[in-house]
Amino acid sequence: MGTERESLADVRSGALLVVGATSSAGKTTVVSALCRALARRGVDVAPFKAQNMSNHAAVTPDGGEIGRAQAMQALAARVETDVRIGPVLLKPSGERSSHVVVLGREDGVADAVGYGERARLLRPVVLDALQSLRGEHEVVVLEGAGGAAEINLLERDLVNLPLAAAAGLPAVLVVDIERGGAFASAYGTWALLPERLRSCLRGFIINSFRGEVSLLSDGLRDLEERTGLPVLGVLPHLGDHVMLGQEDALGLDQHVFGSRSASSGAGDRPGRVGRPGRAGRPGRVGRPVRVAVIGLPHLANPADLDPLVLEPSVDLRAATVPGDLAEADLIIVPGSRTTVADLDWLRAQGLDEALRECAAQPEGPWILGICAGYQMLGEVIDDEVESGRGRVPGLGVLPVQTTFAAPKVVTRVRGRLAADADVDATGYEIRWGRPQPAAGATPWLELDPAEPGDAGRPLVDGCVSDDGRVIGTSVHGILDSDLLRQKLIGDIAAARGRDFDPLLFGHADALEAHLEHLAGWAEKHLDVPGLLELAHTAVAVHQAPGW
Repeated sequence: MGTERESLADVRSGALLVVGATSSAGKTTVVSALCRALARRGVDVAPFKAQNMSNHAAVTPDGGEIGRAQAMQALAARVETDVRIGPVLLKPSGERSSHVVVLGREDGVADAVGYGERARLLRPVVLDALQSLRGEHEVVVLEGAGGAAEINLLERDLVNLPLAAAAGLPAVLVVDIERGGAFASAYGTWALLPERLRSCLRGFIINSFRGEVSLLSDGLRDLEERTGLPVLGVLPHLGDHVMLGQEDALGLDQHVFGSRSASSGAGDRPGRVGRPGRAGRPGRVGRPVRVAVIGLPHLANPADLDPLVLEPSVDLRAATVPGDLAEADLIIVPGSRTTVADLDWLRAQGLDEALRECAAQPEGPWILGICAGYQMLGEVIDDEVESGRGRVPGLGVLPVQTTFAAPKVVTRVRGRLAADADVDATGYEIRWGRPQPAAGATPWLELDPAEPGDAGRPLVDGCVSDDGRVIGTSVHGILDSDLLRQKLIGDIAAARGRDFDPLLFGHADALEAHLEHLAGWAEKHLDVPGLLELAHTAVAVHQAPGW
């Protein structure tokens, strides 16, 4: 008989994979909801996604990168972020290429055609990360990617049912019913799978349903009879609930970029910004601060804007042509994964001249550049790393020159406004660019030392124009800092003659309320005890079949 430690490892090895019939079926939301529902029941739970493709990353305590969605799921599970929960992150850098991040560290660039062999080499990395987490937590809830029956990709699939087969895990299939064809998607997925993978599927979850559930009874019964698998719940559409922590700019489209299509998760369709409903936002004020977000084609880290979605004094809108800036009180130039390419796009749209004109107006709108947006506002970008374009002129709005260089800066930061030490600031940095303000330029933030050895060395971030209206920062998530955000909006409102009625609770509280809402949604409409029981049918870690 094994040791007591080995016996404990056998017990602490429950796992459940949530896959989708299609992309945007709602896998991310369902995993977040289950993580919080299980955590509320006292279950020691952790999330996991073997491979993600997103330009929205978060930073772990040890300076690693993981997908933003996994960071949100960790918050839902009430565990700290860890590079093991998202061991492979693909960050698209072109139409057919991506930067590859493995266990939190940059690991080169891969093209779509040649990635198959790279994926096979990453199999042990993914499985080791999963099994390590399973040995430390009672249950691991895994998220798949795309559609589970992409039969052209099964041989290189690290994240869906091939992983379930390798690790000996049960899986459930999420189907988005709002788009139509849900029963065909569910049955077609089951039917297309080879038997070795089909046997991992143990049930269906119908997501994003509007209407009377009893109207589905005949179809659900027929699906169960055809497949022999149970329907484990029908999740209603989330309506106007504001989805926070969206994984990529596609999710932001539903809030701001109304002219675009697509969504980052079925059921994650909260409606237009300014009317978020159940997330607890107070009613709109009479003359809100009008914020225009430049709709960069490769916009990254869209959750930088989440706190503004919640503020009752903010009307958030997209800007893709110069006319969209006409009535803005604040213009945000957000982050980008392809800085120089998106700067080219700005110029092609005529937004470069429009931004310069706005900056030059004595009483014009304020401008905030975040990370790549900050770099674009400067005088020069010298990039031999990301684009390979060398020296490219910036917009010349701030006295800053940026040089791209390895290694990538990946770190959490904490500090305060340089002009007001009572206003705290927190966030994170993920960048190749090293912005260097001119001598005598005014910084925006004063940062605490990142390491004990930095003590005594002045640390500053960003740059502020002489009139205070143009601000650049390298720090993502900076608007999560409640005092800083509300001071910024309040100053803009005062300068521009707008109304200011700040959010009555903090951004962190809003995140908690969002996750609690998702947990209640899952508890009410899913068989959570049954799913927990199903998770414990996973084979013990040391008995996993392997690839």
